[in-house]
Amino acid sequence: MAHVEGSHHVTLSVGHAQEDVDFHVKILGMRFIKRTVLFDGSLPIYHLYYSNADGDPSSVVTTFPWAQAGQFGTRGTNQAREVLLSVPEGSLDFWSHRLATHDVEVTDVERFDRRRLAFRHPSGIEYVFVPNTGDPRTGHAGHGVPPEHAIHGIHGVGLHVTTPDRMVEFADESFFAQGAPVEEGDVAALRIGDAKFGNHLEITVNRRDDQGTWRYGAGTHHHFAWNVSDLRNQDDVKFAIEGAGYTDISELKDRKYFKSVYVRTPAGALFELAVTHPEGGWTCDESPHELGSRFQLPEQFEHRREEIFGKLEPIVI
Repeated sequence: MAHVEGSHHVTLSVGHAQEDVDFHVKILGMRFIKRTVLFDGSLPIYHLYYSNADGDPSSVVTTFPWAQAGQFGTRGTNQAREVLLSVPEGSLDFWSHRLATHDVEVTDVERFDRRRLAFRHPSGIEYVFVPNTGDPRTGHAGHGVPPEHAIHGIHGVGLHVTTPDRMVEFADESFFAQGAPVEEGDVAALRIGDAKFGNHLEITVNRRDDQGTWRYGAGTHHHFAWNVSDLRNQDDVKFAIEGAGYTDISELKDRKYFKSVYVRTPAGALFELAVTHPEGGWTCDESPHELGSRFQLPEQFEHRREEIFGKLEPIVI
């Protein structure tokens, strides 16, 4: 029976590569696990991967640094907006102090009767720390972030929409939402799939902002990926979505570390149906302790390695 397990990764279009590395590694303490390039098109653009200690699929944040190419996006409505990350219960004071120490403006917010921390990536993308009890995913202790405060992984994704009913209907009838949405003001929250953590979808009514851009462009989300476990289930989920009339959906694309199908949702946000490659995923080209240490290229670009590497921004991990 077709199903979604939970989150797999989130992919963002950010500004410059070094500031992105410094933000995720030196400030957030995440593990750098992969340095490769965008598979689509011919323009050399980094694709950088960050995760928790174990590289769990539901912990991975990946980025395309587009500022080097002069491409910038516009945040607005009818697009994904917030990166929701799960942190240990009781860690928010630590993170509030740490972010402020690194000159990151941080704000206390309350949602669903719980305190959260809101802050921004250097490119302007909105991040939110959500405290959770019992999240079994192991945070990466790095750059002064101790294990008891380290980021578990993805909590979910926040979308902004003009017509929330269409997205709630899609999630409920075609994207395996669990139960009725929980509402607070202009926000409706759902859980997608069977996972106990990392599968939250929050939909905010936003009729103030202009339409956000969907193309590649620094400062915006590109897509949010959901884990569909295996290729047969991926086909079943795709056919179920298409059968409901949502036909803006791609054919299978091989991303080396996972195989993907993309669907444009009624909210405008691009969702990915991802299956981790059965031969190791992130470790198919590097051992677990070597992750992120070498510049990896898709096979079709390998003959251009020296040329491509020479065109990319130099980064220090």
